[in-house]
Amino acid sequence: MIKVVICGASGRMGQTLGRMVHEAPGMELVGGINLKPSSFFGAEIVEAKDADALLKRTKADVVIDFTIASAVVGNVRVAAQNGCALIVGTTGISPDQRAEMEKAIIGHVPAVITTNFSIGVAIFQQLVRESARLLKDYDIEVIEAHHRNKLDAPSGTAKTILQIIEEEAGTRQKLYGREGMKKRENEIGVHVIRGGDIVGDHKVMYS
Repeated sequence: MIKVVICGASGRMGQTLGRMVHEAPGMELVGGINLKPSSFFGAEIVEAKDADALLKRTKADVVIDFTIASAVVGNVRVAAQNGCALIVGTTGISPDQRAEMEKAIIGHVPAVITTNFSIGVAIFQQLVRESARLLKDYDIEVIEAHHRNKLDAPSGTAKTILQIIEEEAGTRQKLYGREGMKKRENEIGVHVIRGGDIVGDHKVMYS
């Protein structure tokens, strides 16, 4: 039986993951970590300051983190110190935060860190890479839309897309939104939409 703890247990993704783990054969939801203590599909939710005790008490095998950038590094450190494998889907992580996470993980525990786990998005990113390589002299715009409760903008997936484009087409200035009268230069336009219950929509325009 794989014992799982979810960080960000009360959030949108945390609730979905909790339900899936709770219903999955061969898996046991043994706890959650969140801002306020409560219960979670029969498992205990504790605050981050009590995460170490929770992981030791439950003997968790895996920690899944869908929180925020300011919380994820601490969660990763505690999980790694307790020998827990990690799955991190938190977005908005800075390069310095990423480096701190890797320092805690590498050589200690297995981990998957990504901005999007969708197979469709993985294929889309490969298409973006190929098109950016072939169309590097084109003007490029990135447009992304998510539900009204998504905190980070641009999304982690959009940032990954921008990184892929720059790897293939060269570094360009990022222009977030457009206003006024200004001649286009060596730039990538980045446009963010937040509203309703949009699950996630990403577009890359070459022209």
